[in-house]
Amino acid sequence: MMNEMKRICFSVLLAVAFVAASAQDVMRKEKDGTYVINTTTLAQDVDGYNGPTPVEVYIKKNKIVKVVALKSQEGPKYVARVKKEMMPKYDGMNVKKGTVQDVDAVTGATFTSKAIQENVKRAVAYYKKHK
Repeated sequence: MMNEMKRICFSVLLAVAFVAASAQDVMRKEKDGTYVINTTTLAQDVDGYNGPTPVEVYIKKNKIVKVVALKSQEGPKYVARVKKEMMPKYDGMNVKKGTVQDVDAVTGATFTSKAIQENVKRAVAYYKKHK
């Protein structure tokens, strides 16, 4: 009976530690006050053309500082186009009012663009709920 209680307590502690670690993996606060939201687990169900397209969204004083593409299976030339033509459009966008607006998708990289848009929306929603 005592061993069973120990095993249950250990399982509960392990689950709590996992949830806390997962939350840290999603959002962290830099020393300068910038929040960094990583969508690797937050939007793992959001696919571009070749699978998940995680990003990190940097937010400071309720404005997006930048969006950074993380490693994915998307084609390098499509990711490069999205990085150059779409991601900078988020810079300076205010996140305090409602949801973040969509920026235009990049022609020829529509699946990747739409996935990035959804990742940014989820990151901003997470920031607003947990900051």
